[in-house]
Amino acid sequence: MLVRTITIIALTGGLLAQSAGVHPVTGRRIATVMSHLGADWLDRPERVSEEAPDQAIAALDIAPGATVADVGAGSGYMTVKLAAAVGAAGRVYATDVQPEMIEKLTARVKSAHLANVVPVLATTDDSRLPEGAIDLILMVDVYHELAAPQHTLQQLKRALSPSGRLVLLEYRKEDPSIPIREEHKMSVADAKAELEAEGYRLASVIESLPRQHILIFTVVR
Repeated sequence: MLVRTITIIALTGGLLAQSAGVHPVTGRRIATVMSHLGADWLDRPERVSEEAPDQAIAALDIAPGATVADVGAGSGYMTVKLAAAVGAAGRVYATDVQPEMIEKLTARVKSAHLANVVPVLATTDDSRLPEGAIDLILMVDVYHELAAPQHTLQQLKRALSPSGRLVLLEYRKEDPSIPIREEHKMSVADAKAELEAEGYRLASVIESLPRQHILIFTVVR
């Protein structure tokens, strides 16, 4: 019952902070950020059927030993899956701007005895990721909430390795049947326009998940 209640509140905006405005390129309304008070929604059992997270990770074909970042990691739900994908020789930087989320993530990492995860308390001004070191940056239902998306994209670009990829998982705005608020969805067209304006290139779109796009971007060098 608690999970169901939190889900309803999260989808209706009850656990969200103030909106940041609209994107200057597309006019997209920037969504409000989910508070740490809604963290239980990230760990809901229904997430397996609604988002197929293991299938999403598999689709990214992450090499063992890679260095990756889970940006906007929240409670660490996807972090532990990335840690398994990169293996003991790899590293996962798990970032969030809410200290309370970092606390939850750190507890999860310790409970799972993961030695290859580095929790990072980022800020809206600084990703706090090492420059040129990240092979893949994953943002799961995060990009649409960025208050300063252009600045953040430039920060992430500096963190990517020369062959690095930026991957967005976003609920499909093109599908009105998906039960989530419109501002918490992204269309492929809007994502492409916004990221390519910042020097990225849409390399591929994977549509194998139940509700989300997998949007893979590289940097134009």
